Amino acid sequence: MGALIYGTNAPVPVDDRALMHLQLVIYSKLRAQESFPFNWKDEPGVGDGHGSVWISPGVPIVFKYAGSRDPSVNREWLRVLRESANQPSGLRLIPEPPIPANGGRSEQGAA
Repeated sequence: MGALIYGTNAPVPVDDRALMHLQLVIYSKLRAQESFPFNWKDEPGVGDGHGSVWISPGVPIVFKYAGSRDPSVNREWLRVLRESANQPSGLRLIPEPPIPANGGRSEQGAA
C-alpha cells in the first residue's frame, strides 16, 4: 500500500496500482497549470470517513510506493480518471475498469 502526500497533510493510503494512475492524471493536470479537487474514501480499517483536498501547482506532492516496480498502465482507467478530474466534483478514485479487448495497457512513459 502506497500513499499520496499533499503539502503538509497526512498521507492518504492508496494501492500502488491505483496510485500510479492517479499520479499520471494529477501530473497531467498540474503540467497544464490546472487546479482541481481530489476526493477519497478512507480505508475500511480507518473508518467510514472520506476526505477532499484542492490540488494546485506549487504545492509539494509526493507519491510514495510500497513496491519496487512500476505497475503497468490501463489506458481506459486513465481516461475515466481524467474525465473525473474535469468534473466540478473533482478527481475521485474510481475502480479499475476491465482492460479493453484491444489491450488498453501501456508502459508508464507511453501513457
